[in-house]
Amino acid sequence: MRRRLQFISIKTKIITICLIVIIVPIFVMTVNTYTSSQGLLERKYTDLLTDLAKQSNIRIEEYLNEVEKISLVSSYGLNSSVSVSSQESFPIQEYLRQGSESSENAAYSSLMNYIAMKDGMFSIYIYNLHNGHDLFVSSTDVDYSFSARGQEWFRRFVASSSKVITRNTYPDEQLKSKPLAITHARKIFDMASGKLIGVMVVSIDIQFIDAVNSRLQEAIRSRFTIVDGDNNVIYNADLERIGSKAEPSMHPDSSHSIVVEIPFDGEKWTTYLYMPMSELSIEGELLQRNSFLLAGVLILFTAVVSILLSNIITRPAKKLMSNIALVERGQFEQVEDIGSRDEFGLLSIRFNKMAYEVKMLIERVQLEEMEKSEAEMRALQSQINPHFLYNTLGSVKWIASMQRADKIVDMTEALISMLRYTARAEGSMVKIREELENLNNYITIQNVRYYNRIQMISEVDEELFELLMPKLILQPIVENAIFHGLAEKEEDGIITLRMDREGHHVRIEVRDNGVGMDEETVRSLRASWTERQDGSKGIGLYNVNRRLQLHFGQQYGIEVESESSKGTVFRFIMPEVTISKEEGTRSDR
Repeated sequence: MRRRLQFISIKTKIITICLIVIIVPIFVMTVNTYTSSQGLLERKYTDLLTDLAKQSNIRIEEYLNEVEKISLVSSYGLNSSVSVSSQESFPIQEYLRQGSESSENAAYSSLMNYIAMKDGMFSIYIYNLHNGHDLFVSSTDVDYSFSARGQEWFRRFVASSSKVITRNTYPDEQLKSKPLAITHARKIFDMASGKLIGVMVVSIDIQFIDAVNSRLQEAIRSRFTIVDGDNNVIYNADLERIGSKAEPSMHPDSSHSIVVEIPFDGEKWTTYLYMPMSELSIEGELLQRNSFLLAGVLILFTAVVSILLSNIITRPAKKLMSNIALVERGQFEQVEDIGSRDEFGLLSIRFNKMAYEVKMLIERVQLEEMEKSEAEMRALQSQINPHFLYNTLGSVKWIASMQRADKIVDMTEALISMLRYTARAEGSMVKIREELENLNNYITIQNVRYYNRIQMISEVDEELFELLMPKLILQPIVENAIFHGLAEKEEDGIITLRMDREGHHVRIEVRDNGVGMDEETVRSLRASWTERQDGSKGIGLYNVNRRLQLHFGQQYGIEVESESSKGTVFRFIMPEVTISKEEGTRSDR
């Protein structure tokens, strides 16, 4: 058995479809926007960190280059207080060659000026290799008990062919505070003889990188790391990590952080700068919250619009359904017009028209049922009269038989047969044979009245006897021929009845040799068939014509031809109607 589908209203369907059609694109757009924006943020911060690292590298290298120039200039002759053209002595050179107090003071003053220009971020140590005293210039306390001459790196540098070296970050033991510093060492040669006479060491406090990066945010400075080619830490905000191998946390995996790696141009150093995705996600979460808030507003707006739209569409449908329910209950007067200017409005107009026609049909059927009931009541009442007549006529027949009045016996017997034929309620269709027998009984009665002046000639094929035809069709026609055609004629009258097949129809003709009718009378007679006659005048030709049309259709009916003094002919055709032997039902061919 086919399962009954669950009812889903049009309103629910419209809302569901609208929400699906809108929510899916909004969801896709929101996710795509968030993903694209997240990627855009990552690229933006990657570019930002790259620029910051590059700028820091540039500033650090510029600082180191300036320190290198200072060491070069101070070692070979320029004094900060005099011009090149007027320079007559070289303080550092003179100090290393002579070691006098005046040259020492001149050298100290010159170097202190350079240190002051850089805010005291570095110290300068001159180690005299010409059997003189060493000179230490710094803005902080110097530890005179220490000398770099005994350091391994110093001995290797002096013995090497290199003129300049830069050491990675180490504690500056020449100062009492032992600060971490980057060391820049330069050999000083005698400008006259070219002999190595000293070494200048510029100790740059590592905090100069903090000064260079002072504009960076604290969080970014804490993730700023410089390593050398051996992955040793040169600089990190956590000073304890300086000098050790770089840990993975200093440049974490790119899957959890944005990491940039920028090499220096002049040194074999590399700067690492990173930002955790968790910090980036703060802006991402804000973007996500705004995106989903916008999506929620759009979805809410879509829901409201879809509900309003569904109400606009389904309101006429609901009114139409209400009208249908009223019609089902028979409350036609309460059906209202929808008043919608669309397909529902047209549907409502046609439905209201149909409801009006149904109402008229019901009223017509009710009226016909009332008329049918009244007719049935009259028929039941009239059934009493035939029984009384049967008994009375039976008594008349018995008395006539006792008195040997044969005419009265025949007439009474024919009348009883006609009454029984007329009064039986077996249906409106009878066999042609039965209709002919009734017609013969009628002729018998009329011959008693007219002293056997009427002769009935039947020309009917016996094959037609078992076909059906409406009851009491022939008798009214013959009656009309006798009363209006033969009664006024003095000589004997002849009525000829012919029946024959014409295709799948039966053609019937009743012809008399009576006085006939003129054209005006014929037209009047034809016109009378379209009007109901008073029941007191008998069944009449109107009744016959009307019943033929009710049985077989409006195309059937009586035709009449007549001419004065030449008689009248009535003819009509009807379909062949039989009774199925197996089922006993009517069958029209």
